[in-house]
Amino acid sequence: MIRISPIRLIDEEGEQRGVVETAEAMRMAQAAGLDLVEVVPDSRPPVCKIMDYGKHKYDQSKKEAKARTHGNELKEIRLGRSLKIDPHDVQIRVDQARRFLMAGHKVQITQRFRGREFMHKQLGEERLFQICQDLSDIAKIDVAPKAMGRAITLVLSPDKDKIKALKSRLIQEGKAHEDDLEALEAQVAAQNAEDEREDEYEGMTEEEKMEKKKEEKKAKRGPKDDRANNPVDDEVADLLGEI
Repeated sequence: MIRISPIRLIDEEGEQRGVVETAEAMRMAQAAGLDLVEVVPDSRPPVCKIMDYGKHKYDQSKKEAKARTHGNELKEIRLGRSLKIDPHDVQIRVDQARRFLMAGHKVQITQRFRGREFMHKQLGEERLFQICQDLSDIAKIDVAPKAMGRAITLVLSPDKDKIKALKSRLIQEGKAHEDDLEALEAQVAAQNAEDEREDEYEGMTEEEKMEKKKEEKKAKRGPKDDRANNPVDDEVADLLGEI
């Protein structure tokens, strides 16, 4: 039972309806055959949403179970293969880190160096500290930037209190949404795989690179399936070969 009035209302379509009296919001919920649920009780006025409460509780329990199973995993994001990564690509990776942190995961960010770049490792450290600053609204430093081989790594942890406050604000502004973490993980994995592929190509001649790419394409296609051949086409090919 919601005892405070008025409230800030979000309707069943996720649209902001502004501040309304609780009794009016209850009537709107009943007319839609749904429930009026308090989603941000600590704000004034509290934020309430018209929804299916049973479905809401079920979805919430599924999220909590998934968080207990997969939460707080360490996700690695690499800043390309060298210091020469484009600033736009750096921003893409910062945004990816933000999404992982918002979902409750720790994030390891790695800056790698090529050749003589390691002589200027302070540039990599500066970049990582700037990323710390960019994500300071939701994260805290778990492991400060430190050298590991020819790379510098940083580990950030989600700041639960800051994230909770941010999510509450997003709900109030009608901007909250569920992130597709599976798609995000696939995107990051593809980036890392591309970096590893480029590492393999390093030092090869252009001819060697082309040959390797042909082999990779052939491996993706798999062995030729003779069952797919048309017998008539095979006979025509044999006749042409004899001419």
